[in-house]
Amino acid sequence: MTAPARPAMAFDEYRQHDATSLADLVRRNEVAPAELLETAIARAEAVNPQLNAVVTPLYDRGRAMTGSLPGLGPFRGVPFLLKDLELDWAGTPMKSGCKGMETYVSDIDSEVVSRLKGAGLVLFGKTNTPEFGLTPFTEAKLYGPARNPWSLNHSPGGSSGGSAVAVSSGIVPMASASDGGGSIRIPASCCGLFGMKPSRGRVPLGPKNGEMWSGAVVTHAVTRSVRDSAALLDAISGTMYGDPYYLPQPGRPFVEEAAREPGQLRIGFSTEALIPAQPVHNECLQAVRDAAKLLESLGHQVEEINLPYDKTVLTEVFFAMVLAETGATLREVGEHLGRPTRRSDVELNTWLLARIAESFSGTDVAYQKRRWNALSRSMGQLHDQYDVILTPTLPRPPITIGEMQNKPSEDRLIKVLDTFGATKRLRGSKVLDQIAEKAFGYISFTGIANMTGQPSMSVPLHWSAEGLPIGAMFTAMLGDEATLFRLAGQLEQAQPWFEKVPS
Repeated sequence: MTAPARPAMAFDEYRQHDATSLADLVRRNEVAPAELLETAIARAEAVNPQLNAVVTPLYDRGRAMTGSLPGLGPFRGVPFLLKDLELDWAGTPMKSGCKGMETYVSDIDSEVVSRLKGAGLVLFGKTNTPEFGLTPFTEAKLYGPARNPWSLNHSPGGSSGGSAVAVSSGIVPMASASDGGGSIRIPASCCGLFGMKPSRGRVPLGPKNGEMWSGAVVTHAVTRSVRDSAALLDAISGTMYGDPYYLPQPGRPFVEEAAREPGQLRIGFSTEALIPAQPVHNECLQAVRDAAKLLESLGHQVEEINLPYDKTVLTEVFFAMVLAETGATLREVGEHLGRPTRRSDVELNTWLLARIAESFSGTDVAYQKRRWNALSRSMGQLHDQYDVILTPTLPRPPITIGEMQNKPSEDRLIKVLDTFGATKRLRGSKVLDQIAEKAFGYISFTGIANMTGQPSMSVPLHWSAEGLPIGAMFTAMLGDEATLFRLAGQLEQAQPWFEKVPS
């Protein structure tokens, strides 16, 4: 076992730096990678018992990495955490928040993990996530809930909730995150962070995956600064062999774009609720209105618009995809276990989704995919008029822990129906509608960019009267992260958030 080094940097100083600044200190030999790691580990040990951000500590692997870092790399020596979902790190467990996957150990590095290592990052643990990333809150039965550093009774969002907690609480300046329906932007909004969801095809998911969730899932990070997000995307982007999607390389590095002026942008904004029964909260409305005023003061053209798609269609199409993908995931769990997956291997709602998926035919899935493509066309046409679309990231401030869990009566009904083989009958039922509405009402603004593949970012521009962070979301046309990074850099200068941290 490698003996821990004595931290050379006090936490208060460590927190004053983003990842780019820490790497610069390492380059100038003002601090050693091993010393930064020990500061990060000490912070994790101090706050994790309350926050439950890190679910798989891998401290000794991190210590071993500090002795064999590449000579160059934009983030050489900076501590980093991986979300416990989708990214394989050879020789380490990846449980995906699921009891049935507790014994899974990765046999290879994902391409992104190889690139993270090549950038000089020091990996030292895995972060909390809901089971298979299925919920917009992080409360896996396997791990227990992750708690928001701004208020321990509130959720950090999901599914990258553990990563957002780790960054917001100061364990690391940035951490890996992925987004299939808002899972980068939601926790960024809830925890006062910057969260960029890249375009579909920008970052590879291989070699084990070509696409996930029919192309909805992308991977990147949550960060405290815009330049960290941009430089990290530079480090991990670019296609690999066998990728199903291709995007041209950007004209210049994203980190350079983040330092450039965006020029005058045409920005359309909307606060219209997706589900009328769940209106947009006043604080989230105010976040968008304030952002619109700020944008106008910066010289942009801003006007209110109607979003050009049928919101009922969006919900139906997205839900059908989630059902089908959950059913496929449970087949893979069974392959790992060497037997059919049982209800006891997964959480009840996961089991329910997979069972309902069995009531869908191949024709049903193909029909919904055609409707999906129509949604993409409608958003593409909107960008003939507007460079960027502004909406709330979420329709509500951060929810409380447990608020979106099933009621005991709902759990009992699901178990009874499943016992008698009747869960398929829940398709179209009021019970399923209630469960779906709770979840999809909360992600009503984020999901469309996953379906269209557009880049989308949550920017921490507002805090509620209770002191809870609330993000504003900006979405650009497919492949145009550059515009978003330029705008984000401008907003970061005009209304800085880096010094806003939970006490």
